[in-house]
Amino acid sequence: MKRTMENTIPEKFRDFKSKFTVYAPGRINLIGEHTDYNNGFVLPTAIDKTIKLQFASNSTPYSCNIYSKTYGKSFSFDLRKISRREEQWENYILGVVNEIQKRGKYPEGFDCIIESDLPVGAGISSSAALESGIAFGLNELFDLDLSRQTIAELSRDAEHNYVGTKCGIMDQYASVLSKEGHLILLDCRSLEATYIPANFKHHKLLLLNTMVSHSLATSEYNTRRKECEEAVNHINQRYPEVRSLRDINLKRLVEFRDSLPEVLYKRAHFVISENDRVLKAVEAIRREDLGQFGLLMYDSHKGLRDNYEVSCKELDFLVDLTTDYEPVKGARMMGGGFGGCTINLIEENAVEDFIKIASEAYQKEFNVKPEAIVVSPEKGTHLRK
Repeated sequence: MKRTMENTIPEKFRDFKSKFTVYAPGRINLIGEHTDYNNGFVLPTAIDKTIKLQFASNSTPYSCNIYSKTYGKSFSFDLRKISRREEQWENYILGVVNEIQKRGKYPEGFDCIIESDLPVGAGISSSAALESGIAFGLNELFDLDLSRQTIAELSRDAEHNYVGTKCGIMDQYASVLSKEGHLILLDCRSLEATYIPANFKHHKLLLLNTMVSHSLATSEYNTRRKECEEAVNHINQRYPEVRSLRDINLKRLVEFRDSLPEVLYKRAHFVISENDRVLKAVEAIRREDLGQFGLLMYDSHKGLRDNYEVSCKELDFLVDLTTDYEPVKGARMMGGGFGGCTINLIEENAVEDFIKIASEAYQKEFNVKPEAIVVSPEKGTHLRK
């Protein structure tokens, strides 16, 4: 949805007085792409860019009013009659409320003003931040006694059931449960989380936004998930214990080189390899071997480009550009694909120089300037009164 300058505050919000403000962060993923919905490993963290949500109860049993300052748009709904809307951003909110109700928790009438500094479509999970922020705020406002993990899970389910994106748990988990200065090694099968100190010494994490927006609900995201399930179903006929691509290694996958359709083999090969890369990346970070970690980032991008086929020419251009620039230790596309950002691990004193080089080269190639965003690992969703 495009932003608008039409920021006239609706009459319902003229006398709005918030009880508290929730800060729901976006997330980055250092490595481990498209592995979460395959019960694999990921390495995300929340970042210092957030959606800010101001909450207040409005003393009605059912009436709810939402106003986005960012878009200058508002809508209202009745807690007794929740259903999907045509405006996609509304469905993220309605889906969360619906999932809360399905769990036997019943918020009452509330008003909420939303303001975001997260770029939409950049692959840093503005949708998960919105979902998590709404759930977190309602949990606090109405004492719903939802755990942080439950908030992450119901936010994911809202995206499945109301938006139509069959995402994994990574985005919502990172937005809600991150710790400042740490990465999360998340096992998406058991939801066991290990917090890894983000010790990058004199390096920064730089995002370069291609300005190519993507919509996962209408892209081939769901198709990739279906292809992985088809590969599992095929393998399961010979090995019944295989329930997901997490249950098979590359050596066993080779047995199916001739019987699996080529596209399914490529999808499975990427996911299995990516899980291995995540675990190797964690060990490299613990050893402070940023050169090895950077090589794993590049290898991840190659797999996403060639085997999972979710990259695009703009993402490839920005990654290729870094290979001739020594201060960048590693780079890859990040997020669902078909647009969004690259993530770059770069020496701190080279950030400004590289942004200039990349911006000029990208503008010359694509006639648009990429957005540069330096991020740092931050804590998950929280509130301030």
